[in-house]
Amino acid sequence: MFVQEEKIFARKVLRLHICTMEGTEWLEEVTEDTTVEKLKERCLKHCVNVSLEDPKSVTHHKLIHAASERVLTDTKTIIEENIQDKDVLLLVKKRAPPPPPKMTEVSAEEKKKQEQKAPDKDAILKATANIPSHSVDRTVAHHSMRDFQTELRKILVSLIEVAQKLLALNPDAVELFKKANAMLDEDDDDRVDEIALRQLTEMGFPENRAVKALRLNHMSVTQAMEWLIEHAEDPTVDTPLPGHTSLEAAGASASSSQASGGLNTEREEVKDELTEIFKKIRRKREFRPDPRAVIALMEMGFDEKEVVDALKVNNNQQNAACEWLLGDRKPSPEDLDKGIDPDSPLFQAILDNPVVQLGLTNPKILLETNCSLSICLALPKVDGQWPLEE
Repeated sequence: MFVQEEKIFARKVLRLHICTMEGTEWLEEVTEDTTVEKLKERCLKHCVNVSLEDPKSVTHHKLIHAASERVLTDTKTIIEENIQDKDVLLLVKKRAPPPPPKMTEVSAEEKKKQEQKAPDKDAILKATANIPSHSVDRTVAHHSMRDFQTELRKILVSLIEVAQKLLALNPDAVELFKKANAMLDEDDDDRVDEIALRQLTEMGFPENRAVKALRLNHMSVTQAMEWLIEHAEDPTVDTPLPGHTSLEAAGASASSSQASGGLNTEREEVKDELTEIFKKIRRKREFRPDPRAVIALMEMGFDEKEVVDALKVNNNQQNAACEWLLGDRKPSPEDLDKGIDPDSPLFQAILDNPVVQLGLTNPKILLETNCSLSICLALPKVDGQWPLEE
């Protein structure tokens, strides 16, 4: 039996479903080796409004595989594009690219941009060359955060003084401040952890060195032990921390003065009980400098009293305290306890606020303000609120 050669190597014929944007549909039979461009030409013959005589008509159209939503490449064959029998292809006209702008339009656009462009420094100097100069040496006032904290402290101090006078007539305030005084006696920030101190002394460290190490390392036994080993040969290891000796002496003098004053209580007029309790609370809340910052600043050559004053003014911030010591040293430590002028319009406006008036008559507000004053000024605001301890 004789079989023709072309029938032995016959290509597989695929029947494809072609659709156009106008809604025309038909079946197109093509072989696997047909290119996409040839298929596109055959499809365009079915379109009435397309002329094949125009060489650009083929390039202005594209075939899209409906199932995979991909555009077919003109140079590839049907089998290379993985087209299967009975697949659906879309014949779509390509979007015409926008025409290039004319030279007149480009020049007009550039001219418009030049007109809207802000003048540079040379243009400003040229335009103002004939105008006389004014306020050349005007200095711009820069308000630092330290000035803001100083003014805020003065306002709070004045409000505390006003609240103290108002609460002197409130019998409930005395009892509340007595409880607060007792709570401060129980919770002393300067107290050393006895368990941690015992652990260090059992290791063989002297008690005075162990106390100093614990205070420097926030009562951490591990860090205190490392500090003691590191500074074992330091000649100043037995020197008490700055501020603690003065505080102890102040407490001793205060107790002695109270004892001597007790002998004359019968001959002197009894003072206001609320004022005395208030003074005790303020005395227990006295500023205590950061020992590490004190040592670091004293190693730079500054006197201990100057260092303590600098840390007090700058709320224990070492860098700010160093700048204060090297600068004009304003504000002074004496200015911290001074209030704002009671006759100033600012203070009068604050007192005229109904919310402030209600708060000044509340003993809890006065107690919280006094105890948290240093915290407010030492920490920044977070989301519009002071991060006060509860």
